[in-house]
Amino acid sequence: MDVLRVDDGLDGEERMVRDTVRAFVAEKITPHLAQWFEDGVFPARELAPELGKLGLLGMRLDGYGCAGASAVAYGVACRELEAADSGLRSFVSVQGSLAMAAIHKFGSEGQKAAWLPRMAAGEAIGCFGLTEPDRGSDPGDMRTRARRDGSDWVLSGAKMWITNGSIADVAVVWAQVEGEGIRGFLVPAGTPGFGASDIHRKLSLRASVTSELVLDEVRLPGDAVLPGVTGLKGPLSCLSEARYGILWGAVGAGRACYEAAVDYARTREQFGKPIGAFQLTQEKLAWMEVALGQAGLVALHIGRAKDAGTVTPQQVSFGKLANVRAAIDVAREARTILGANGITLEYPVIRHMNNLESVLTYEGTQEVHLLTLGKAITGLDAFR
Repeated sequence: MDVLRVDDGLDGEERMVRDTVRAFVAEKITPHLAQWFEDGVFPARELAPELGKLGLLGMRLDGYGCAGASAVAYGVACRELEAADSGLRSFVSVQGSLAMAAIHKFGSEGQKAAWLPRMAAGEAIGCFGLTEPDRGSDPGDMRTRARRDGSDWVLSGAKMWITNGSIADVAVVWAQVEGEGIRGFLVPAGTPGFGASDIHRKLSLRASVTSELVLDEVRLPGDAVLPGVTGLKGPLSCLSEARYGILWGAVGAGRACYEAAVDYARTREQFGKPIGAFQLTQEKLAWMEVALGQAGLVALHIGRAKDAGTVTPQQVSFGKLANVRAAIDVAREARTILGANGITLEYPVIRHMNNLESVLTYEGTQEVHLLTLGKAITGLDAFR
């Protein structure tokens, strides 16, 4: 497998990250995932300190106990995390690429010192409140409001589909301020008027905490606002970082399904021989190999561009769109090879299939990324 030997393009540090994360996942995560998924739980409090010790939280950031790793090294880590489960990669991504990145990019020195070292160590958990119940792909039209009241801020509104919401020690909440535009605020857990409730009955990302945030006249001190940015460019720049992790992570999810299908095809016998000996099965596996090889090359190319400082948002949209669709196609094809066994949690395929349906939607839907590319191609804006 990996006919193209994409990982030959990794340097020594990147391979070390790959091997370290892969070993951690195999020992501490994979044996428990089927049960976590079935039970709808994710032991974030227990895992966060271990992820912090590996330098995976805020991995791309400099200072404050963060690893300051390269984009490719971070991408490889995301790939190995999502080979276990999209929920695990989502936790790391939201913590580092969204919550921590927002504080690191736009926070005051006091805010950075108060939160980033603890978040990097996994001692504090963050979430990122942008999406609203009726406002998904159009965050600029958010209804959450912040107003000044003397030296304080008062926030009211709701956020939906927030990873880590109910377990977060701090929420980065984006709100409209009249006359100023969109601003970011740090809302500590336990602040009066601030509540978070989990979303249940999910059939995707079950090994992940997904919540609704409610802000009912939440009063914050004047220094709770992120001083370094005004406008939608703040949250969108964080989303671009998170989308970058996804385009790597999807390769890992697809790889896990592919490996399960290959192992099954070699051992499952029908009509007197392994099903891997049949032409139709080999055709399926060959196309899966091609799809994953192409996705791996896309991820590595975009990662090198990101490290060189030349990456564009359109390239990230290309990678997120193409690689998630490739992973979904691989997962579905793998399920057909496993037959009825493919729908059980004895194998990882149906779990990854269901998770990838969420990954296809969050951090920009397929349609949003298609229109982003369409604008780049034509120079015409279809969003307005």
